[in-house]
Amino acid sequence: MSTIHLDKSELTRRLYSTDASMYEELPQAVAFPESEQELQELMHQANEQGVSLTARAAGTSLAGQTTGGGIIVDTSRHLTKILELNPDAKIARVQPGVIRDSLNREASRYGLLFGPDTSTTNRCMLGGMIGNNSSGLYSLKYKTTREHILEIRAVLSDGSIADFRPLTSDELAQKCTLKTLEGQIYRGILELLNSHKEQILEAYPHPDQIRRNTGYALDRLCEMDPITPGGRPFNLAELLCGSEGTLALTSEAVVRLVEVPKVSILLVSQFESLEDSLHATVELVKHKSSAVELIDHIIIGATEGNIEQRENRFFLKGEPRAVLFTQFDGDTLEEARKNAEKAMVELTKQQRGYAHDLFETSDEIRRIWDLRKAGLGLLMGLGDDAKTPTFAEDTAVRVEVLPEYIAEFKQLLARYDTESVFYAHASVGELHLRPILNLASENDRQIMEEMAVEIAHLVKKYRGTLSGEHGDGRARSPFIPIVLGEDMVQVLEQVKKLWDPRSLLNPGKIIAAAPMRSGLRKMPLRLPPHSKGHPDALASSATTKTRSGNVPPTVYKWRKEGGFETAIGLCNGAGVCRKLAESGGTMCPSYHVTKEEKDSTRGRANLFRQLFSGEDP
Repeated sequence: MSTIHLDKSELTRRLYSTDASMYEELPQAVAFPESEQELQELMHQANEQGVSLTARAAGTSLAGQTTGGGIIVDTSRHLTKILELNPDAKIARVQPGVIRDSLNREASRYGLLFGPDTSTTNRCMLGGMIGNNSSGLYSLKYKTTREHILEIRAVLSDGSIADFRPLTSDELAQKCTLKTLEGQIYRGILELLNSHKEQILEAYPHPDQIRRNTGYALDRLCEMDPITPGGRPFNLAELLCGSEGTLALTSEAVVRLVEVPKVSILLVSQFESLEDSLHATVELVKHKSSAVELIDHIIIGATEGNIEQRENRFFLKGEPRAVLFTQFDGDTLEEARKNAEKAMVELTKQQRGYAHDLFETSDEIRRIWDLRKAGLGLLMGLGDDAKTPTFAEDTAVRVEVLPEYIAEFKQLLARYDTESVFYAHASVGELHLRPILNLASENDRQIMEEMAVEIAHLVKKYRGTLSGEHGDGRARSPFIPIVLGEDMVQVLEQVKKLWDPRSLLNPGKIIAAAPMRSGLRKMPLRLPPHSKGHPDALASSATTKTRSGNVPPTVYKWRKEGGFETAIGLCNGAGVCRKLAESGGTMCPSYHVTKEEKDSTRGRANLFRQLFSGEDP
């Protein structure tokens, strides 16, 4: 008899029908498990009723992987404990709802940190970082979440518990004798890897590509003993990283901690062209840098209209088309400064950039990084004429070929008569490329899908990855066959069948994906110019009838936003309003008290957008 409460109210289902992506799907119910036992109970219930489970933490995923039509499993409310922190062993054992920055606040007492550093670290959670194999600003130094996960304790698709960790040869042989689903998984995975090793290594992204999340991480397993004799110990936890909750539910993880850098300084370089900044990046990664991040003129322009970020523009000189932020760490200020100055000399010699400035105070460095991290939210607030949907923003290639890749990408943009925003992780060949399209337009939705096909072929040409950190989800899974090949897709399907034979765990992500355009968010009503509620019209208490449905009357004129319907679609879903007080957050105070999505600004915005997107709002 089931005891776990499922919230089936329409309010809650609507609140959980979206994440930070362009997708929307109304689930049957939402669960808030409080223990590993309740995760097991949910899995048994899913098997009995044939209903799917989609794991979700902060809901900041950009590719739609935390939306689903079955039961949404929200681990962010109760599974939030740091179960152990061992500074001597430099490890922590955590539940999936632990916020990354909360872990680092505790670890910092011992001079330690969890390295991967996404722009959402003040609200994203370890379970989500494992699901997406997140990385962030410092992936040049710390690589991805996968490199920092030692063990994962998981609920398998039959409700049983398995602990995945590095295994000796004898331990692996013992696992293969088990008469359980866990034993079947080990036997099946080893057989697949031995049969398809050469095919996997040939089809997957280039091994020098630090970020490579396309499909399941079979190429990583091929590096392990016994598939590669003498390789590192076999550990299926690495496969679960980046699997987007499609193989198992994480109940606990043991993570590796590293020492906090003693000294960090920041080199800010400004350029007259994007191309110049990309060639400079190739040089900067040679100088012991820990991060090289890029923003372009569109993001720079967006910061001017933002009250908070306007104060962080102090470093700008002139009107750059691109800016690079390069961090250098060291044991002493002299060591960090020496590497930075070498890089500056080389860039000057190559005539790359018109301004290079060093910043050494912690306050200046924090403010500059705050501006860089604000990029996504600023982009999503540019209004209908500058929407940048997330479908190509996660491609990555080796940094050596990044200038050539971007040159071809810009040619592709020109063919479709659109522009793109370019920003983020230049150091590892991953710029978040966001073509400007308005998905309220059927024509632009069609263009998006056509562009996505061409981009997938371009990624394959450079042996890159469709997903560097945001995951395949709904947006990129349909194009995995282009990048990895149809034969490799059949291997991925066998992996899914081994772990989840009934396809109950987050179906439609990575494997058996629906077309990219299915399940897109409903857009708010379009108001004709001079209708009531439009900024050019006089306010009225009467309700205007349009072909789309009933338009609500508004007194506020929405001049800045360009209309009520534009304002109501501005929430980007990134969940900054979930940032807690201990992370410096002031929004949203009601969420601080209840920790419920309905009391977050994002929750309210999503609810209003959905209500005014129907035929009869």
